Amino acid sequence: MQSERPGRPSSVIGPLGQPLTIEDLPPRNTKRWVIRRKAEVVAGVRAGLITLEEACEMYTLTLEEFMSWQRLIDEHGLYGLRITRLQDYRRQEEDSTGVTPFPYPA
Repeated sequence: MQSERPGRPSSVIGPLGQPLTIEDLPPRNTKRWVIRRKAEVVAGVRAGLITLEEACEMYTLTLEEFMSWQRLIDEHGLYGLRITRLQDYRRQEEDSTGVTPFPYPA
């Protein structure tokens, strides 16, 4: 399905397997980034619904923040986006490389 924006789809498949449109993306003023919202933004960028630059500008994200969401999805699935799991993933990284990505509280 083509959109009114030439060269871009009007809908894509979202992270939960349902159609995702520009209107379905999180609002610009989103402050609470739950798993679903992060995953929708990543899916929208990956499928060409919005560009990476548009997403970063729209949601006031840094490139590093967006790339970390994308990496966490790739490595751990949607639940990798849970904030409470980040410390576990960092510890796994440390155990496999022997290097601490950044200091942990003692």
